[in-house]
Amino acid sequence: MCGIAGVFSLGAPLGDAEFSLVKAMTGVLRHRGPDSQGFLHDERAALGNSRLRVTDLSAGADLPLASENGALWLAYNGAVTNFRGLAREYGFEKKRPLRTSSDSEVVLRLYEELGGSFLDKFSGQFAFALYDRARSKALVVRDFYGLRPVFYLVHGGRVYFASEIKALLEVNGWDRALDREALWHFFSLAYLPGRHTPFSAIRELPAGHMLEVDLAAGALAEKPYYRLAYEPDAALTEEGAAAGMRSRLLNSVEASLAVDVPAGLTLSGGVDTSSLLGLAKHLGLSERLHTFSIVMGEKSFDESRYQRLMARFAGSIHHELRVEPRDVLENLVRTIAHLDEPTGDGAAVPSFLLAREARKHVGVLLSGEGGDEVSNAYETHRACRARAAYRRLVPGWARKVLRGGAQALPVSCSKLSFDFLAKRFTEGAELGVPEAHLYWRHALGEEAKERLLAFPRPAGTTAQLFREFYDALPYTDELDRISHLDLWYYFVDDLMVKNDRSIMAHSVETRFPFMEREVVEFSARIPSAFKVKGLRGRCVQKRAMRGLLPPEILARSNMGLEMPHSLWFFGEFREIGERYFSREQVSRSGLLNWEAVDGLWREHLARRRDNGRPLWCILNFLIWFDLFVYDGNYKQFLQKAGNENF
Repeated sequence: MCGIAGVFSLGAPLGDAEFSLVKAMTGVLRHRGPDSQGFLHDERAALGNSRLRVTDLSAGADLPLASENGALWLAYNGAVTNFRGLAREYGFEKKRPLRTSSDSEVVLRLYEELGGSFLDKFSGQFAFALYDRARSKALVVRDFYGLRPVFYLVHGGRVYFASEIKALLEVNGWDRALDREALWHFFSLAYLPGRHTPFSAIRELPAGHMLEVDLAAGALAEKPYYRLAYEPDAALTEEGAAAGMRSRLLNSVEASLAVDVPAGLTLSGGVDTSSLLGLAKHLGLSERLHTFSIVMGEKSFDESRYQRLMARFAGSIHHELRVEPRDVLENLVRTIAHLDEPTGDGAAVPSFLLAREARKHVGVLLSGEGGDEVSNAYETHRACRARAAYRRLVPGWARKVLRGGAQALPVSCSKLSFDFLAKRFTEGAELGVPEAHLYWRHALGEEAKERLLAFPRPAGTTAQLFREFYDALPYTDELDRISHLDLWYYFVDDLMVKNDRSIMAHSVETRFPFMEREVVEFSARIPSAFKVKGLRGRCVQKRAMRGLLPPEILARSNMGLEMPHSLWFFGEFREIGERYFSREQVSRSGLLNWEAVDGLWREHLARRRDNGRPLWCILNFLIWFDLFVYDGNYKQFLQKAGNENF
């Protein structure tokens, strides 16, 4: 994995100052690629690349890469996992021998061969900038499902791009106003959705999109080049669905592990990561695979029994990392400095700590992210099915009584406690499908945000954001539409932010076998009735994994890596809460009302309501604001790269 940065001119020629700027932008991304840095520039473009050597460890494969005749330049971040097959299919060695054994050279050669249609041939994860010097054109591209990030800024007749927001902060003179619409949605979602970043001027290129830059005309356009379609195959049987899923996942795991450095896997003990390890065992690869597990210091969050069971079953080289409150407190600021944006994901700091340990042993980590999406495995997906039956079978007056009874339940801060599930389900079931899907996960509702935020709602509600996306989908199945909604927002804007930035902070590449294109597209052909049966989810996946996993793992329900911040706010996190939720700290952002923050804090401490998640969002936002706006000292907290001798 690597870091890319650069600039394209929409008018006046570039000069030495801009070439130096691209070097500075690339330098900020050194943690993404500690093995080398390279640059290419002319009067219309300047490309920078920091490289983490994973496939072809030679200096000859360092980036950015130029074609033999110098007509094409490529700044590249990612792993096109089917590159070897593409090289054979198009006979590259016969036509003109490849200079490297890297996937980046195949990307460049395929563009030479096919032109703009080359993107349709890829599988894997990537974000790159390709400069066609002869045609005065450039492309900035993000992969199909948003596995690798790319951001851009249009300013002063220039288009700047980078793998991380912090690189664009090296550019001077642009308006650094915060994106209030993004922040409004953040306090419901616990992430910034879609193209939004914390800064209004910086946009994130969406998944499956490219930025076309016409350097001669000084024009640019953002365009989709890929759209996932859920088209259930009526001829597919349950057995065929399971067999097809199994064979594709086997191919995906094998391709993901075809690297030239030691590899590992994040092992939560859940079905997704255990499936990847079981598949690696079936391929005969598990005994040389390092597995890394987080052990949380709170009973209802502890999955260590299943982690150890699976590691013993597969014979992997297992590592455990126990995370206590002090570990989180010591690394919270550093993690947010790498994320570049506020987050409410309680797994971000544990992921940062896991990657730090993993870097001692491996250069690549397989992740189970995406398994919940392709298998309709989230609790909210099962709740969607339950909602329909609940509304059909239980009359309105009885549902009202049940809502009142749920609200009267005493507050518990344990993970997925009965009172939490009862309160969320009975309230959310009264809403429309996408609105309920949001309600069952939300941090704060619209009325609470109106009290919290010191500015009026800048656009529609967060529920309207979901509704508009949901209604625009061209299929009728509710679960398929929710799956697509999750992939577009939650997967890209929460899970991939955490997995990319917190793990790449330690120069470790993550790969996502469940998100290989053939796996995702096959899953989209499986009827949702096969995936979710009654209140049982992940049915096809579990059938596919029979014989590859211990029965105890196959019998597990969803849990997910999370941190017990609700409980820790009563103890070890109380001091940081009192400090950041003070009137002085809250007021200096000018964006939050202290009275609302204090009310949430006091209500939580009195155990009248579990406000752990919204408080965690507020804390992360205030720390982010200090780092990137008030003090601007985020660079002090960035990891040093493993190799400083470029």
